[in-house]
Amino acid sequence: MRIFGKQTAGKDCGCQAPSIKAAAVNPDETEAAVKILGSGCAKCAALEKAVRTAAEELGLNWPIAHVTDWTEIAAYGVMSTPALVVNGKVVSYGKVLSVDEAKTLLKPFC
Repeated sequence: MRIFGKQTAGKDCGCQAPSIKAAAVNPDETEAAVKILGSGCAKCAALEKAVRTAAEELGLNWPIAHVTDWTEIAAYGVMSTPALVVNGKVVSYGKVLSVDEAKTLLKPFC
């Protein structure tokens, strides 16, 4: 399709804005298996602490990252933080999990 003399179908728009599709939502070997999504507020820090404790109690040696970039958070479709992502899948959002709740969510991915 042509718009204003430019071919648009199947091409990048050429702008510098990051594409949500281009954001990594499927982890590979270089990404953290577990991500905490949020601004870094007290609730996000509490979720991260609970998840780290749960992972330690389960004997998991997975990399855990805290993502504060809103573009990456939006790529996961998360509108309420803090959120927990395990192996590219959002498993919780909008609340601080207890250690036991975090363990319950991590176990199926072991």
